[in-house]
Amino acid sequence: MKTKRSEASGQVHALAGERDAIARIAAIQMISGPDVAPNLVTAGKLIAEAAAAGAQLVALPEYFPLIGATDADRLTAREADGAGPIQDFLAETAARHGLWLVGGSIPLLANDPAKLRNSCLVFDPQGRRAARYDKIHLFGFTKGEESYDEAATIERGDQVVSFETPLGRVGIGICYDLRFPELFRAMAELSNPVDLLVLPSAFTETTGRAHWELLLRARAVENQCYVLAAAQGGKHPSGRMTHGNSMVIDPWGEVVARIDKGEGVVIAELNRQKLVDTRTSLPALKHRIL
Repeated sequence: MKTKRSEASGQVHALAGERDAIARIAAIQMISGPDVAPNLVTAGKLIAEAAAAGAQLVALPEYFPLIGATDADRLTAREADGAGPIQDFLAETAARHGLWLVGGSIPLLANDPAKLRNSCLVFDPQGRRAARYDKIHLFGFTKGEESYDEAATIERGDQVVSFETPLGRVGIGICYDLRFPELFRAMAELSNPVDLLVLPSAFTETTGRAHWELLLRARAVENQCYVLAAAQGGKHPSGRMTHGNSMVIDPWGEVVARIDKGEGVVIAELNRQKLVDTRTSLPALKHRIL
């Protein structure tokens, strides 16, 4: 896998040198349906709510523009990289509220014309795109009548992505990526660890009930960083049930904010002193051999 840094301009990198001591971060939880337009309205309303509460970085869930649609519907909704109504919505919303917006995931065109890329796009407070991450690990699961095979319609990515913000270094994974700790280890050098992991997700109720919180807390502990998990959470029009439980976890592995099911916003503080204290008292990142 390749490692990719931010796409943002030099101005954004300069801003990242002055890191905020305390910043507010928020996860949006949705129950998206199969039609893009109403989902964008819902996302816009919830982002505005987070912005009004002082959030400086907001994350949307996986497939926030549509979920539960047929494979054909998802392929039809694909956008070319850099152009399309969903990408315009993300850029305009980030600029309107003056915040960092981690755009969950959206369907983009793939190299294979029969597939799509499940892509997370990040926009800075000026509405400029700062990063793109394409989901690397594709979900496959079969239990009784419940079955998923993302590889049938999704073309996987191959680049690990992290980027700099005034809040610190941020790394991105999408949903099933959460189960692969080596992905998050690859996001930063030993001297420059990731301060925040953002995980847009649509965990199933079955796997989420068993493993969601466990895996999120493990990623926070082993990387001694904050984790911001934005999930789909409830019964979708298609009948699919997603686990929800969007949450913020601190570097000690404690859940500091959470929402169970339903649409809403979960917001918490990212405290740089907490990062420093955790990494100083238990310098596990410095003790790494491999």
